[in-house]
Amino acid sequence: MNIQFKDKVALVTGASSGIGKATAIEFGKTGAKVVVHYNESKNEAETVVREIKSFGAEAIAVKADVSQKEDVQRLVNETMNTFKTIDILINNAGSLVERKKLEEMEEDLWDKVMNVNLKSIYLVTKAVIPIMKRKKYGKIINLTSIAARMGGGVGAGHYSAAKGAILTLTKNMAKELAPYNIHVNALSPGIIETRFHERFTTPEIFNKFKEQVVLKRAGTAEECAYPILFLASDYASYILGETIEVNGGQLMD
Repeated sequence: MNIQFKDKVALVTGASSGIGKATAIEFGKTGAKVVVHYNESKNEAETVVREIKSFGAEAIAVKADVSQKEDVQRLVNETMNTFKTIDILINNAGSLVERKKLEEMEEDLWDKVMNVNLKSIYLVTKAVIPIMKRKKYGKIINLTSIAARMGGGVGAGHYSAAKGAILTLTKNMAKELAPYNIHVNALSPGIIETRFHERFTTPEIFNKFKEQVVLKRAGTAEECAYPILFLASDYASYILGETIEVNGGQLMD
């Protein structure tokens, strides 16, 4: 299997680190033109762009708050001004923001988590749909989480609820967009070695999580990027509205 995206344009949100970074780099290796979206981490995003360019691929870094409509439209406009189209959208941006039990959680925190994880997918996808419809082609992959199906840990109710909604939204998007040859699927990572757990999970809890994994280790960002590229490729042309679980056997259907 030789997956290539030469002349395809891939927009990856939250691409300055973690799974988004690995995905953007892998797209670059296959010849895609890559939009490295970031919100705060400019230096890290520009480093990703340089790495992609080292493969001979084209890439740009674009700053945007994907929970804000005006920023999203600017992100899409800058992409179109540079690359003239969008073939692939990876809705990866998201965050737990802060662990807090429901009874202690402020409304502002709830809204912030819903906005960055769920509303962002609505806004970015909505902005990209007309472009994909015109060309009758598109691949959209939404990032959810194992927390969507397991409820998340203590203090992650807001996050797991948002990620659970992404599962449902993915199926609806797949049904609505299939007539235009736009394929929508999702990827659900389990315990992955990224900054996410460095920030929100103590080493003791992280080690306990790993013990629940059949492979007895955390996954890597690259191990999430590979199936994302598969879903974005023509090898996945008959897969629609599905969620691929990437969790080392921690959760099996």
